[in-house]
Amino acid sequence: MFVSSCSGCGPGYRSPLDAMKGPREEIVYLPCIYRNTGTLKPDYLATVDVDPKSSTYCQVIHRLPMPNLRDELHHSGWNACSSCFGDASKKRNRLILPSLISSRIYVVDVGTDPRAPKIHKMVEPVDLYMKCGLANPHTSHCLGSGQIMISCMGDPSGNGKGGFVLLDGETFEIIGNWERPDEAAPFGYDFWYQPRNNVMISTEWGAPRALIDGFNPAHVKEGRYGSCLHVWDWTSHRKLQTLDLGGEGAIPLEVRFLHEPSATEGFVGCALGGTVFRFYKTPKGDWAAEKVISVPSKKVEGWMLPEMPGLITDILISLDDRFLYFSNWLHGDIRQYDITDRRSPRLVGQVFLGGSILSDGPVKVLKDPENQQQPNPRIIQGKRIHGGPQMLQLSLDGRRLYVTTSLYSGWDKQFYPDMIREGSVMMQINVDSVNGGLSLNEDFLVDFGKEPDGPALAHELRYPGGDCTSDIWL
Repeated sequence: MFVSSCSGCGPGYRSPLDAMKGPREEIVYLPCIYRNTGTLKPDYLATVDVDPKSSTYCQVIHRLPMPNLRDELHHSGWNACSSCFGDASKKRNRLILPSLISSRIYVVDVGTDPRAPKIHKMVEPVDLYMKCGLANPHTSHCLGSGQIMISCMGDPSGNGKGGFVLLDGETFEIIGNWERPDEAAPFGYDFWYQPRNNVMISTEWGAPRALIDGFNPAHVKEGRYGSCLHVWDWTSHRKLQTLDLGGEGAIPLEVRFLHEPSATEGFVGCALGGTVFRFYKTPKGDWAAEKVISVPSKKVEGWMLPEMPGLITDILISLDDRFLYFSNWLHGDIRQYDITDRRSPRLVGQVFLGGSILSDGPVKVLKDPENQQQPNPRIIQGKRIHGGPQMLQLSLDGRRLYVTTSLYSGWDKQFYPDMIREGSVMMQINVDSVNGGLSLNEDFLVDFGKEPDGPALAHELRYPGGDCTSDIWL
C-alpha cells in the first residue's frame, strides 16, 4: 500500500498533490483480449514490468487467464482507492474486472502477491440480469462508503440502458441498482462523482447490439448512439439533468472532473464529434457544457467515409489539474493541452503513433483543415505500430504517459485488421510537465504480438498504487 507517512491511513493518498509525490510505477496491469482475434483462448490479465532498473523491464511477467471464453475484458477499477483514505480498515487489494460483452465481473486478488494476481471471486451475468436488469458493465469506481459502483451500457437484450450496479466492497455480492427505479439513462458508458458538489456525471456510447460487431454510421442517424451527459444527485440518486451535446458532441466517452475535490468543472471527450466539452456548474446551481477543443475531420479517399474524424477515445487530466491529454485513435496522434485557462485549452504537445492516414497507407488526405502532413509509419525496435493510440495512463508525477492501441475487439477488427493479426502494443511517451511537450521513448515497447498463445489486444492500464483515472478524492 503506497501512502504518505501518517497514522491510521486508508488506501491511496490524502490529496492529488500528495499522490504526485508517490513512488514511481514498477508494474502495471492490463486486460488482454482474444475475442474477435480468431484465437479461442480466454482473455487474461497481464502484469508488465515497467521498472527500468529491473532485469525483466518491458516484459509480461505474469498472465492470469480467466476461466471463460469471449468475455471481452475492458476497463478495471479498485475495491478501495483514495476515496477511502480516511478508513484504515480498507486496503487496495482487489482489482475489479468487468467483462463488456459477457457481462461477467471478475474480482482479482492483487494484494497477496501483486506481481502474480489470482482470481478471488466471479459475479455471474445472470446475477446482473436478474438483480439489476442490466448488462454490459463498463466503468468501476470504489466509493467512500466502501461499496463499488459499476456503470452499465445495456439491458440483457442488448438495448441501450445507462444504469449502475452496486457491489458490496467486502463480499462483492450485488446489492442492487444505484439509480432509482425507471431513471436509468438511454445509454451508458463512463461516470465520475464529486461528493462535495453532490453530483455525478455519466456519459453515453451506444446500444450494445449496435456496436458489438463494429461501427455502422447509419446507426448514428438511427439513434443507436448517444450524445448526452447526464447529471445525477449524488445523495438522492435522482437524475437531475440531461445535457444534449448535439452532433458536435456525438458519442461522449471518457469523463473527468478536475481532481481538486471541490472543483465544479471537468471535461469529456466526444469520439465521433472529435471534440472536448467542458462541463461546469452555473451560478444558478445547475450544470451546463461548452465546446472548448475541436479536432477537425479530414477529407479523405480510400476510406469508408469521405471524411475521417479524429475519434477521441480516451482523455485524462494530470493530478495537478494543469494538463489534459487525449488520443485520436483514427488520426493517430496524442495531444497535450495546457488547461490553466479552463475555457481556452492551449495545445502544447503532440505526437503521432500510427493511425489510419499514414503516408504509405491506402488512405489519401485530400483536405486537412490543420494543414498537417500525413505522418510516416511509426517503427519501434523494428516493430511497425499497427492501430492508433487509444488507452492512456499518466504516471503519478506526470512525466510518463503510457499508451496502448486496442479500443475494443469488434472495432479493432474493422478499422485495424493488421493489429488483429500482429497484436497491440504498449508504448511510453516522455512528457515535459513544466512547459508542455511530448516525445516517444524509443527504448520502451511491450509487444503483445509475441504472447505465448498468439497476438493479443491489450487495453486499459492500472498501477497497483492508484492512478489519475481511478482515484477520486472526497
